Amino acid sequence: MAEGFLIDKAFSLLFDAIKGIKDKNVRFKPILNKLSLRLKHMQSMIIEIQQLNRGLDVPESETSEFKSAMEKGAELVRKCSQVRWYNICKKCQYTGELVELDETLRLLFQTLNVQLARDVKRNSQQIKENLPESSSDGSNQISTVVPFNLPPLPSLVVGLDGPLKELKETLLTNEASFLVVTAPGGCGKTVLALKFCHDSQVKEKFKNNIFFVSLSKSPPSLSLLVQQLYKLKGNGVPDIPNEETALDFLENLLTQQEPNSTLWVLDDIWPESEPLVEKLVLQIPPEHKILVTSRSELLRLGQSYHLNPLNDKDAMTLFRHLASLEDGKYQIPDHIVQKIVGYYKFFPLALEIVAGSLRRQPAEVWEGRLRKCLDGSSALGSESNILSSLQSNLHELKFIIKECFMDLGLFPEHQRIPAASLIDMWTELYELEEDGDALLLLYNLTTRNLANLFVTRKDVTEVDDYYSEHFVTQHDLLRELAIYESSHEPQVNGERCEEPVEQRKRLILDLKGDEHPKWCKEHKKRSVSLACFQRNENTKEPFSAHLLSISTDENFSSNWLDMQLPEAKVLVLNFRTKDYALPKFVKNMKKLRVLIVTNYSFFPAELRKFKYLRSLKDLKRIRLERISILSLSKTRVPLKKLRKLSLFMCSIGKAFSKRSISRLLPNLREMNVNFCDDLVELPASIFNIIHLKKLSITHCTKLAAIPEEIGKLVNLEELRLTCCVSLLALPDSIKNLSKLASLDISDCISIRNLPEEIGELRSLRKFNMKNCSRLKDLPPSVSGLKQLTDLKCDEEIKERWEDYLPSITNIVRLAKDDPT
Repeated sequence: MAEGFLIDKAFSLLFDAIKGIKDKNVRFKPILNKLSLRLKHMQSMIIEIQQLNRGLDVPESETSEFKSAMEKGAELVRKCSQVRWYNICKKCQYTGELVELDETLRLLFQTLNVQLARDVKRNSQQIKENLPESSSDGSNQISTVVPFNLPPLPSLVVGLDGPLKELKETLLTNEASFLVVTAPGGCGKTVLALKFCHDSQVKEKFKNNIFFVSLSKSPPSLSLLVQQLYKLKGNGVPDIPNEETALDFLENLLTQQEPNSTLWVLDDIWPESEPLVEKLVLQIPPEHKILVTSRSELLRLGQSYHLNPLNDKDAMTLFRHLASLEDGKYQIPDHIVQKIVGYYKFFPLALEIVAGSLRRQPAEVWEGRLRKCLDGSSALGSESNILSSLQSNLHELKFIIKECFMDLGLFPEHQRIPAASLIDMWTELYELEEDGDALLLLYNLTTRNLANLFVTRKDVTEVDDYYSEHFVTQHDLLRELAIYESSHEPQVNGERCEEPVEQRKRLILDLKGDEHPKWCKEHKKRSVSLACFQRNENTKEPFSAHLLSISTDENFSSNWLDMQLPEAKVLVLNFRTKDYALPKFVKNMKKLRVLIVTNYSFFPAELRKFKYLRSLKDLKRIRLERISILSLSKTRVPLKKLRKLSLFMCSIGKAFSKRSISRLLPNLREMNVNFCDDLVELPASIFNIIHLKKLSITHCTKLAAIPEEIGKLVNLEELRLTCCVSLLALPDSIKNLSKLASLDISDCISIRNLPEEIGELRSLRKFNMKNCSRLKDLPPSVSGLKQLTDLKCDEEIKERWEDYLPSITNIVRLAKDDPT
């Protein structure tokens, strides 16, 4: 920070010196005007590079050359101001030195452009690699992702200063190298571990060598765990075929660490994962520190630290903050607040959920909650009690909000859930009019602290319908509750029974290898009996599920069950293998509307059997993540009803070079391509999809050009090209997009000019061109953008807009105002 301040100071010194004399000293005015203009161009780039460097942990010494040149330049300008009119020799000498200064600044400006391109690419890559993992803290927060592997802390943390001190005494000052923090679910174990990792003394000791990994009830393989560690270290993820190779890679990783400099945090360890942790511990030298969180003591692993419940004061502070009692809008009697807090205080997660349900509610609602507390025991004292209490809280939700909460259980534990997946599901499943309605449902869940929302883009203050960089996480205890609610019948006479699998609305399968749950065998027996009774060997007992989620591990061989799902509208497939095939029963899911396929391994996977989709006439949305879409390009039968296709971190290559996308997807309305690193050029056939209304291509760092054929998309309303850092220009044919209302070229740092006739975009209302550092001039035709109501740009380009649109002040938002 100090280095950045000195650069700013040196820049201001030179800029102010030039400004002070350029109009007073006519002898040097031409060259000083040139220097002044160059400095204006450099200023925003220096600021942006410093911001990126701080986020990327790049040494700010890289900018020391700029600082030195500006300080020397300021001294030179000061000398110029003292030259007398008759001193021709000094005038010639200093004019030559000012020309040399201008040349130095020109070269530095080129260096800035290269460095900015590098930093934006690296920032894009780190956003991609560090998309939020679940922090399991149960707190409601909308936040940006920090470019490190540590999840962020909640907005308010109370009651953990004492435990933090004890952890530091054990792991930093004593010889102990291993510690298990244990407490029931929802008590704040993960928050304590994060607070320990974010502590300044801990950061000073371990620096960037802090590994924070969340496991789950179903333990991953050692190979997968070691790959995760390599990812966190930023060394590139190796291909690890077996456990023996994993141990070799782990040993190699350990040799790269300095002694006493690595902290390993293994979050949410279950007894099932104990053997895996033991293998890891045996490989890690004793001078390294290991912190584990678990609901169980894990006596085989070593020393335990029991996290105590919050005291009354801390519980009250947390609750009042989460319930927004400080705003004074509703005056809730203190005795009601105290009794409610006293009931839930042992479990911070319960406090958060209840606070979210009572926030800004009238006193009558609080009194109703208190009556329910008094009807129960004196206080929540066990994990089963907290689940029962949270269940009663769920029953107070509106039907659709509760349904959305249960839908979160379709995604794997400790994995971020793309908001785009949820919105695709909810819009189609609940027949909403538009995606924005589904986004409101998501906000409703987060305000009730039933989920956490993270935004990975830099400008989180932008309010629009773009949510491809929004992600949701959820406390594992809440996920368990969502799955429990999905698998049990409504309460009858105070009791709840497990609902038969065939009758459940949500069917959630978590397969280990090729092992199927017990109910699969029972279902198969019933199907055989039914077939014998009806004398038809093809008769199978159908499932009633409207939503089906299947999660498989790295040992799954695509050995699918034979299932009948005639009512299913949403299919969510989560896997970890390099090669994956769609299940054959998909072709009989005649009502399927949404398909979401997510590869949770570290490399794009081939998706086979895409042909099964050709008979699905109601399929409207497909979202693929880390998939090689060569498989999609091989599909021969058009998906005529498909309206939206989203490709996230997919391997595209030349998938569509030999096949027309317009024939495959003739009625596509929206296409999203995000973080696809190998996308170099867009196939021209995309622009034959004349019904396309939204086209979003973001963080595709190798995309260099947009074909002129884009002018054929006469129905296009939104075009987003965010952070395509190699994109050199917009095609001239963009002028033909007469319905285009929103254009976003932010962070496209290689674009130098706008199309001469861009003013023909008469419907353009929103234009985001922030951080387009090489774009300096505007074509005169921009004066024709009469409908423009929202412009986002940098300071230096704002002045040029004012030349063409006198009212620009009312619609412009400067990029320098973005939060960083």
